[in-house]
Amino acid sequence: MRRQTRLFALTVATALLSAGVVTRAPAQELPSALKLKLDRWYRSARRSAPGTWGIVVADQQGQILWSVNQDTPLIPASTVKLLTTGYARTVLGSDARRATRVVGYGQLDEATGEWDGRWALQLNGDPTLESPDGRGPRLQDLANQLAQSGVRILRGPLTVLSSDGSAAEAHFPEAWRAGNWGSIYAPLIGSLTLHENVVWLHVRPGSKPGARPVLVETSPAGLGALVNIHASTVSGSRSRLRITRMKDGGYLVTGAVGSRAGVRRLVTVAGDTKAVLAATWARSLAQAGITWDRTPQAIAVENDPTEVLAEIESAPFDSVAYEINRRSLNIGAELLLRWAAGRDRGPELLTEHVQQVAGVAGGVKLVDGSGMSHDDRVTPATFIYYMANFQNTPAGRNFPSLLPANGQGTLARLAGGLPAQGVVHAKTGTLANVSTLVGYLGRKDGMFLVSLMYNGPRSKSAKRQQWAAFRLLGADGASIPSEDSPEESPEAEQLGGDQITD
Repeated sequence: MRRQTRLFALTVATALLSAGVVTRAPAQELPSALKLKLDRWYRSARRSAPGTWGIVVADQQGQILWSVNQDTPLIPASTVKLLTTGYARTVLGSDARRATRVVGYGQLDEATGEWDGRWALQLNGDPTLESPDGRGPRLQDLANQLAQSGVRILRGPLTVLSSDGSAAEAHFPEAWRAGNWGSIYAPLIGSLTLHENVVWLHVRPGSKPGARPVLVETSPAGLGALVNIHASTVSGSRSRLRITRMKDGGYLVTGAVGSRAGVRRLVTVAGDTKAVLAATWARSLAQAGITWDRTPQAIAVENDPTEVLAEIESAPFDSVAYEINRRSLNIGAELLLRWAAGRDRGPELLTEHVQQVAGVAGGVKLVDGSGMSHDDRVTPATFIYYMANFQNTPAGRNFPSLLPANGQGTLARLAGGLPAQGVVHAKTGTLANVSTLVGYLGRKDGMFLVSLMYNGPRSKSAKRQQWAAFRLLGADGASIPSEDSPEESPEAEQLGGDQITD
């Protein structure tokens, strides 16, 4: 298997070289002292975390310098996001943006400000729409654009479409374990996405013990009508509030909160994404001074909504992908894959892309874009060949900068033990019985490509050992240069896939 896999990788690399894509640099060698340290580290890692390890350390051309079980297929967890990012960037380009629109067919009555005709919201799965960190596009911006164009009255119930004209939707991927569906790391996925399809409720104690707690605000805004509070205020500062999703799309808050507890935030996933959208849209229209009469209207216009009445866009692809990888956002990775591949064949096309770039006939089988599935398989060597070859394709320019650097996001625990931030750009992965860490490590004489994969019962111990390996390899490291790294955003709450266990 090893010779066959490497033969395919060398074939692809040779083809890229002959096409003028790859410029060969002298192959690195692993210093003997470093090799001895790696040998000792691995002996310690095996004792600390018995299980199946797959490890490859290679130079930036993909020449393997040190390995263990390099061709063993293992569950990759969220390191799949590295591959999804590469595929989507290849298809879409680094500057692509995702649009959300109000579309319609009809005309504006300039005397009354009423839109006479059909209208709909067009949602296309922008993972940053109403993003919790406040940096994404907002429905309020859409409503303000309508108001600026003279719209004062909209009539009819909410219709939500996607760009192909079909109804916008959201569902749980079948490849994900049903036991994870609805967890904070596994919300509904689809074109109907708002606020990462999670809901935040901020609740404060009542004025005195016995009083009902008060809903202070919601995120996204406007969900007050969907929330019922059947909790109580008690003495003290402890909180035992609970939030339950109801079948009608609402949320029930129960339990008790101490009178001195302060404002508490309750988080859950959206159970009815359209209900959340309708509530947020209603508030946005009201804030813009637009009256929305949801009563069904007998409209003579028979054409489908086609005219763009208002439009907002995401940030460029690179900024979106960086944030998804920094937080290991499962819904974001799945939406990147849908953006690039459509609804039906995403995992299949992603697998083909990885095999083509890595130059392997096997070595990878992916059933989702986020790595949430335990049915995903990738060999450690495939990650290495992919990273080595992808950086030499047009879409691979500055690719390491789309992954978090040491000390950032999911690499926050890798803050110490390295000479500078940016020595490592990598992707973590964690599931039950899985711990992986794959990425780029800068050195003064080039880069190391590193793939550390562990499947076994001691995933937390394995993660600590993986941090130790990167510190060992990067002790004399240098920051990886980048011509135009995505703008770093403020810290946002981690709602990704690197903490999920089941």
